[in-house]
Amino acid sequence: MLEFENVSKSFWTGTQRKVILDRVSFRVELGHSLGILAPNGTGKTTLINMMAGLEKPDEGVIRRGCRISFPLGFMGGVINRLSALDNSRYIARLYGLDPDYIEAYCRWLCGLGEYFDQPLGTYSSGMRARFSFALMLALDFDIYLIDEGMPGSTDVEFNRKAGDILQERLRTTTVIIVSHDPKVLEKFARSAAVLMGGKLYMFDTLEEAKELYDYETQG
Repeated sequence: MLEFENVSKSFWTGTQRKVILDRVSFRVELGHSLGILAPNGTGKTTLINMMAGLEKPDEGVIRRGCRISFPLGFMGGVINRLSALDNSRYIARLYGLDPDYIEAYCRWLCGLGEYFDQPLGTYSSGMRARFSFALMLALDFDIYLIDEGMPGSTDVEFNRKAGDILQERLRTTTVIIVSHDPKVLEKFARSAAVLMGGKLYMFDTLEEAKELYDYETQG
């Protein structure tokens, strides 16, 4: 379970205060994946970072009653001067998991070949995205956090394998995915919400959420 209770978050931009959340309350139960539609600039990444515990609310309480992943694409836990091999083993130890298994899993899913043994600092953005996603899937979480869908990889084989694994995980885990594009949510979300104007509007279906989102963004 993940629960926000009267949570507020805002930033000072230098000219005005940008409100991300204004006394927002909602709850995500395990087994009920949630898609959140949010126009660009409304605070998608901030919201998902708060879910992961990477950012704190200004007010209110966030309760995490289960194992929640780092956001897909977040590379704060890895070290650029180390290889994917060394990073995968390091992260495995942090989570109390078998380093041999985590290394082998990431090596298989990434498909980076000899680059898996090279420092992350030498990777392209696509290669880093592949490693980040592989590492997230290698670890055992109850809720997976995804910001804007699949990683920015042009590798067709990786996208197919990672997509198939994520679809399989949906049978036993929960996904919270935040995007400005309704099509990104269709594969993963049962229920949906719209983040807009500091409020989070919850709906039972993605279609209902899309109606409000389309009205506000296109009307």
